[in-house]
This record gives sequence, structure tokens and C-alpha cells, in this order.
Amino acid sequence: MSKKRSKARSRAVQAIYQWQMTGQDIVDINNHFIAEHPMTRVDIPYFQGLVRGVADQVYALDDEIAPFLDRDLQAVDPVERAILRLGTYELAQCPDIPYRVVINESVELAKSFGGEAGYKYVNSILDKVALKLRATEAQRKSGSN
Repeated sequence: MSKKRSKARSRAVQAIYQWQMTGQDIVDINNHFIAEHPMTRVDIPYFQGLVRGVADQVYALDDEIAPFLDRDLQAVDPVERAILRLGTYELAQCPDIPYRVVINESVELAKSFGGEAGYKYVNSILDKVALKLRATEAQRKSGSN
């Protein structure tokens, strides 16, 4: 697991959160982050792909997340919503990244940015999303335990 990718995810969650809260153009937010935030140890192309991918596919991502929620997606804490969207995007679009890595990274982001127990909620939801989107991989892992 690359530290540069972890930092890219951290910045991406912040950018996605800003986009959710302000409705600003995602390209403007993307450019702002690169210009205004320390990005020296960030995988910038990965950051850009995550931010653009989540924005471009937000409705499809929300459709993947919604069945596993105990409330309307708009009622989920905005930080946790950004993390869930990011994690779901990686589960759906980045098959080269093991699903456990996606979930673990998302949990760490929730511990850093989310509410006190938010990481448990993120873990629970992304576990279910992973079982749907990565069923073969998840079954292989659980079958080997």
C-alpha cells in the first residue's frame, strides 16, 4: 500500500467533501487543491482520478451504497458520505486494489476525519458493498479462512 496513494485518498476525501458542501465545479476544486494544498507526497494523478471519478459517477455510486444504509444517504454525515463514495468508487473501478485495502484505507480516513464511531459505520457499509461488487474476491478470501 503506497503512502502517496493514502495521501491522495486523504486529499480526495477533502475535495469530495468540499464539492458536496458547496456544489462548486469539480474541476475548479481539483485545481484549487493542487494549487493551494501541500501535494508533494501525494500521487496527484491518482488524486485527480478519484475526485473526477466520484463526481462523474456519483449517482451510480449512491445507488450501490443506498441499499445498505439505515437512513437516507443525504442524512449520512457529509464526511462519511464522501468516504463511502470514495471507497465505493475504488471497489467498483480499481480492481487492482484488493478490497480489504480499500476498506482499511476508508476506515482510517473515517478515523481521521469522521465522527467518533463513524469508522464503524463506514466499515459496515463498505463490507456489504464489497460483497456485492467484489463477490468473487470476497468469497475467495473468506473461503481461505
